[in-house]
Amino acid sequence: MSLPENAVPDRPVGLPLRLAAMTYEGVLLFGVTFAVAFALLSVLGWTYPLSPSRRVVLQCALFAAIGVYFVWCWTRSGQTLALKTWRLRVAGPDGGRVSSSRAIARYLLSWHLFVPGLIVIALDRPGPIASLAALALSFGLLLLPALRDPERRLLHDRWTRTRVLRDR
Repeated sequence: MSLPENAVPDRPVGLPLRLAAMTYEGVLLFGVTFAVAFALLSVLGWTYPLSPSRRVVLQCALFAAIGVYFVWCWTRSGQTLALKTWRLRVAGPDGGRVSSSRAIARYLLSWHLFVPGLIVIALDRPGPIASLAALALSFGLLLLPALRDPERRLLHDRWTRTRVLRDR
């Protein structure tokens, strides 16, 4: 596919800008998860401390709510509120919109950034500070492959053939 003479080719987004967008996304997701948790706990009449089975239900509901948020945004416009703020968008292999199946796969696979830290937490049961350190180290180490990728894609972008681009 050739570009028109006056077209600007899609430019990959560097890691610092993606980290800024991820940080803002985390702040926004705090509100989403708070609203979902509050609604669920209120409707069901649950109070803390939650039993292990109720905690699993709450965690699954939050996982699903976050997934719906991302998949809906990525398939509609390619942008979450954080991505709009930073003028970025998630695109498919052709630079166009992301399909629902690709967006779902991207959401599920993006959790790989936290898996090593979660394994350490599950096996070792460290305290809160060590748990945060394990998650941060896991996240940081799994960002490193993007530095060697010519398009600065993270592993879940490579696996799903998506890209984060500057919005034109």
